[in-house]
Amino acid sequence: MNGVVAELQAVEKTYYLDRGVPPVEALRGIDLTVPRGQYVSIMGPSGSGKSTLMNIIGCLDRPSSGRYLLGGEDVAQMDDTELSLVRGKRIGFVFQTFNLISQQTVVENVEVPLFYLGIPRRERHQMAMAAIEHVDLLDRRDHRPSQLSGGQQQRAAIARALVTNPSLLLADEPTGNLDSATGQSILDLFDQLHQRALTLVLVTHDQAIARRTQRVVWLRDGQIDEDKVNE
Repeated sequence: MNGVVAELQAVEKTYYLDRGVPPVEALRGIDLTVPRGQYVSIMGPSGSGKSTLMNIIGCLDRPSSGRYLLGGEDVAQMDDTELSLVRGKRIGFVFQTFNLISQQTVVENVEVPLFYLGIPRRERHQMAMAAIEHVDLLDRRDHRPSQLSGGQQQRAAIARALVTNPSLLLADEPTGNLDSATGQSILDLFDQLHQRALTLVLVTHDQAIARRTQRVVWLRDGQIDEDKVNE
């Protein structure tokens, strides 16, 4: 693994609520480095800061203080347009609820990130078909989400996340809405992506899933409580 994909330096995130309500310190002094090609799981109890950390790593939110370097670039110094472009090109997202557009087919859903990046139509289609083949879903490419099983919907969502060839894949409880057998097949797919040197960061509450990753980061009260490498 050469290089660092993501690096957080003394990152803090505070949410200021209504007047008279104490601010919420969601993250407190996070130092975290994710080398290229590593498979990392983030764990912790409810309210520990997992979602906030994932949002900052995914450039969906900005730190209140500290630095976040994505591929060596300081995200905090980017304006909203630059940040959106970086997010679209470099980061893929996989959610528990799939977040597919119900009126669109699989291939149309997978093309969406490319549309926002201004990729021409023919090239979009070719790239989407390659990503769909990558997750073994070609025979469902013209189906809409309602015509797919939960596992097939998640595979479509993974294809959409991969279509821009991101440097970082973020997954938030990606098997949470799936039965155990289907969830296992999705985790097998993540294992294959890791073997191809993709960098993955996965939020999970399941220790069995965390044990499949290379490294487990435990959060508690907005701080890293433990950071260990799986043997």
